[in-house]
Amino acid sequence: MSDAYLYAAARTPFGRFGGALAGVRPDDLAATALTGVLAKAPGLDPAAIGDVVWGNANGAGEDNRNVGRMAVLLAGLPVSVPATTVNRLCGSSLDAAVVASRTLESGDADVVVAGGVESMSRAPWVLPKPDRAFPARDVTAVSTTLGWRLVNPAMPKEWTVSLGECNEQLQGEFSISRERQDAFAARSHRLAAAAWDEGFYDDLVLPVEDLARDEGIRPGTDPGRLAALKPSFRPDGTITAGNASPLSDGASAVLLGTGEAAGRIGLAPVARIAGRGVHAVEPQRFGFAPVEAAERALRRAGIGWGDVGAVELNEAFAVQSLACVEAWGVDPEIVNTRGGAIALGHPLGASGGRLLGTLAKVLRERRERWGLAAICIGVGQALAVVLENVSDEVGQG
Repeated sequence: MSDAYLYAAARTPFGRFGGALAGVRPDDLAATALTGVLAKAPGLDPAAIGDVVWGNANGAGEDNRNVGRMAVLLAGLPVSVPATTVNRLCGSSLDAAVVASRTLESGDADVVVAGGVESMSRAPWVLPKPDRAFPARDVTAVSTTLGWRLVNPAMPKEWTVSLGECNEQLQGEFSISRERQDAFAARSHRLAAAAWDEGFYDDLVLPVEDLARDEGIRPGTDPGRLAALKPSFRPDGTITAGNASPLSDGASAVLLGTGEAAGRIGLAPVARIAGRGVHAVEPQRFGFAPVEAAERALRRAGIGWGDVGAVELNEAFAVQSLACVEAWGVDPEIVNTRGGAIALGHPLGASGGRLLGTLAKVLRERRERWGLAAICIGVGQALAVVLENVSDEVGQG
């Protein structure tokens, strides 16, 4: 079997809900990310792409069911380039990269692009079809932006509570204070702002419309300001709009290939996909699911936490991020060193691709060999991927 390598990564800026990217269709965002990552390999013949695997959590509107194929066509790639769209909710683009890596390892393709997109601003309202013709009653439109919708009554009530309530329950289980959550959120904004100021994201992010930076970053955020915000889900709760990731719009992409494809791609690989892990728990405990997903990915890579030099954990909520980091026993200073989703944003289908692109660059920057990307997923799942830095920018450890 061949190994699967990451050759390049690109993404759009992440826009706030109703913000600078709200007027851009998700299929156009996807095409932008796809075009952007391929521009980093100008010597690659697009006709040589064996498949495009795209993540998307909605699909109910302009995503048009198979937004991966829409992106291929809108990007002007040859019509012979196939594409599929996968949906593992928040983990969709990380799942896309997992699927793509297996395609490469099995020999079904030499070059695959993986990525994902979400426009939470443009997610439509949906109307359920009536159970009989010509109903005289009112019908309620349901938002597809986030969370459960049109819930099957057979589902236990404890499974279908809001994502915020799930994490308030997690807060009670692990006694993670509001103060600690706010401090974690403030760190996310501080590190994200510094990363942009230092130019870290300049070669990873493609300007869209008039937006060149992630729109949700608040450089002046501090725990004192966050402490003034009201709880969002319980009157006496700890989770606020400030210590949870915002609704967002954006797209991400990674160019993957076998080692043998380096000549066709025209680039040297920067990271190897060395381990993958998926795990599921009770739906309401989804925020803690990355703990075991990461352990599985590390075992499959043949390494332990002592080998890991960088972690990119999607910050859906500060409370679940803190719970995972503590369960792993990893040094929190190696986690999300360039900011996380609380500051950068969390467009559901795009976040996994962002994690991989950022992790690969952080490994090079820190000259570390091993890194882990992990993401919690609504309805009780999580994914994790281990990357091995294979660039020249790596130490001997």
